[in-house]
Amino acid sequence: MAVSEKKSSSEKLCPQRLVLEHLTSRWGVLAMLALDERSYRFGELRRRIGGVSEKMLTQTLQTLERDGFVHRDAKPVIPPRVDYSLTALGREAAERVRELAEWTERRMDQVAEARRAYDEGRSRT
Repeated sequence: MAVSEKKSSSEKLCPQRLVLEHLTSRWGVLAMLALDERSYRFGELRRRIGGVSEKMLTQTLQTLERDGFVHRDAKPVIPPRVDYSLTALGREAAERVRELAEWTERRMDQVAEARRAYDEGRSRT
């Protein structure tokens, strides 16, 4: 999810698809859900999400910022302080992402059963 000034061919053809990829990527979902709780400094957010590399979180935040979902507030102090929060657009998107995450949590038993049935069917062939 590197930020780029050039538009990819997929972005030219279907810009909504690219935004959807940003919002529903592994780290995009987790960043949006965390930032929906409150603003975070980079290190706090990285610990809150867990398992994300510094590089991947940086790229994810830059991409979400470029899309207008995340606000980066760099304060001119020593040591430097940067806070990340959701914009109004980001809060709206995070609400939808949270609905999907909650739906997934409620339906995990059904998903697990479907996976079990699928795997059993595949193992017989």
